Amino acid sequence: MPIEGSKTEQRFAPVILAGGSGTRFWPRSRKARAKQVLALDGERTMIQQTVERLTPLVDPAEVWVITNSLLDDLIAEQLPEVPREHILSEPAARNTAPACALAAFLLEPSSPETVIGIFPSDHVVKNGARFAEVIRAGIALAASGEKIVVLGVPPSRAETGYGYIELGEVVDPSKVPHSGVAVRRVKRFTEKPNAEVAEQFVASGNYAWNGGIFLWSARTLANAIREHCPAMAPLLEKIAVAYRTSKEEFDRVFAEVYPLCDNISIDYAVLEPRSAKGEEGAEIYSLPGDFEWNDLGCWSALHEHAAGCPPESVSVANVFEGEDPLCISIDSSGNYIHAPGKVIALVGVTNLVVVQTKDALLITTRERSQDVGKVVAQLKSAGREDLI
Repeated sequence: MPIEGSKTEQRFAPVILAGGSGTRFWPRSRKARAKQVLALDGERTMIQQTVERLTPLVDPAEVWVITNSLLDDLIAEQLPEVPREHILSEPAARNTAPACALAAFLLEPSSPETVIGIFPSDHVVKNGARFAEVIRAGIALAASGEKIVVLGVPPSRAETGYGYIELGEVVDPSKVPHSGVAVRRVKRFTEKPNAEVAEQFVASGNYAWNGGIFLWSARTLANAIREHCPAMAPLLEKIAVAYRTSKEEFDRVFAEVYPLCDNISIDYAVLEPRSAKGEEGAEIYSLPGDFEWNDLGCWSALHEHAAGCPPESVSVANVFEGEDPLCISIDSSGNYIHAPGKVIALVGVTNLVVVQTKDALLITTRERSQDVGKVVAQLKSAGREDLI
C-alpha cells in the first residue's frame, strides 16, 4: 500500500521503453541518437525527464530501461543514477510485448509481488504532482490482486494516431485501495480508428486515449504471457534463468533466444485478449491520465506542445526553435521551424514544418508530419545509411 510522502512502501519497478528509432522526428532523430535521447522539450532529454517524474515515487536504482545497442551507452551516460545492469539492449527489435514481459520474468522469481510500471520514454507531462498521485494509486490497485491498470488520457480531439480505451462501470471508491483517484473498469481496446470512428468515440464521452502506461505485478504479467502467448513464455523464462547466473551467460542466451519471441505489441498480446473476458473477468482498470500529457510522436505534436497556448490557438501559433532571438513572421501562422544558428523569416506561409540539421533539410506540413518516417524508409532503400 502507498504511504504518505514521496516514495511508495509497495516495491515498484518502473520499466522505460526506449528502443525506438523515432523516424517521424527525422532529420533530428537518427538511429544512434533517437528522439528519446534528444532534448526536444527544454534542456533535459526525453528519457531524463521520464526518470525525473518517477523519482518522487521510486529510487532511480529501481528503474529499468529496455533499449538497443545503438543507444544503451548514451542512455547510461544520461542516466548515471540507473544501474548499468538495469539498462538492457534488445538483440533484436520485437515490439512492446517481449520488452514488457522480459522485466516481469526477470523479477518474478525473487519478487513476484513487485509492481511493474511500463513507461514510454518520449512522453511529456506538465503536471508532475498529479502524475505522481495517479501512479501511486495505480501501484496500490495493481498490488491488490491479479489486476491490470492502464492510464486513460481524456481525449482533447478526435485523434487517429492513438489507440482508444472504452471505459466501463465506475468502481465504488470504497472498494479500491487508494481514494482520490477515480477508477473505472475497461470494456475493450481499439487500435487507431479512422477519423469517423474517432469522432464517434470522443463524442460519446466514454472513451480515453491509451497512453501506453500500464501497471501490474510481475506475477500478473508473467502469468498473462503464459496464458495468452504460450510460445513466448518459456523463451523469457530461459533468459531469466541466464540473468541469474552470469553476465556472460545472460548475454549469450539473450542474443540467441530473444529474437525467437513474437514481434507483437503488448496491446495485441495481452490487453485485447484479456479484455475479451468481459469487464468482471478481465480485471482491467483505467485511471485518469489527467496530468497534461502529450505523446511527442511527430513534429505536429511537438508544435502543439511547444506552442504553450490554449488548444483553440494552436493552429495559428508559430513556434521558432533557433538560437537567434530575431524571428520574423509576416502574415504567417501555425508553423514549426527548427533552424539553429539562423535568423528565421516567414512570409505568407501556414502550417509548415521546417527542420534543418547540418546534413539534411525537412519541409512538410503539420498535417503530413506523421508521414516523415516514410522519408527514412526511402533513404534506407537508397542506401543512405549515413542519413538515418
